[in-house]
Amino acid sequence: LIEALRSARPGQPDLELVHRLDRDTSGCLLVAKRRAALRDLHRQLREGQTEKHYLALVCGKWNLGTKRIELALDTEQNPGLVLGAANGKKSVSTFKPVQFFGNLATLMEVEIDTGKTHQIRVHAAYAGHPVAGDDKYGNRTFNEIFKDYGLKRMFLHAAKLVFEHPIS
Repeated sequence: LIEALRSARPGQPDLELVHRLDRDTSGCLLVAKRRAALRDLHRQLREGQTEKHYLALVCGKWNLGTKRIELALDTEQNPGLVLGAANGKKSVSTFKPVQFFGNLATLMEVEIDTGKTHQIRVHAAYAGHPVAGDDKYGNRTFNEIFKDYGLKRMFLHAAKLVFEHPIS
């Protein structure tokens, strides 16, 4: 993506992605046009001065209400797979139901305090409600149902980024 943007805007050689999304996650990305803005945005991300909100469709009826999940994640034990582990990196997600689809699925708003690899996907599966279309941590039977309805990828969307301080 960043290479395509640089090609489309040759007069702006300093374009850089401020953050990343997992491969199958859709949604908003922030691009900095200047190094100073990139550094400032990275600092805000590091210091927890941002809000990151996602929408996710999860398997089953979520009966946990608004739920904060703190589960340390480890990417070292099994390459390509993120696992909950006591010696992993701290990760925090807050899940809030938005809409129920009977007992089949729930649309959730998820706010993440940290931004670890596969964080929402692992936390949702840990809570017993994996993300629709997630081939790695998901529910195969549930995913097949949604493929019949035309779901072609994981149902996880970066919906909103909020920064506390204006960029100079």
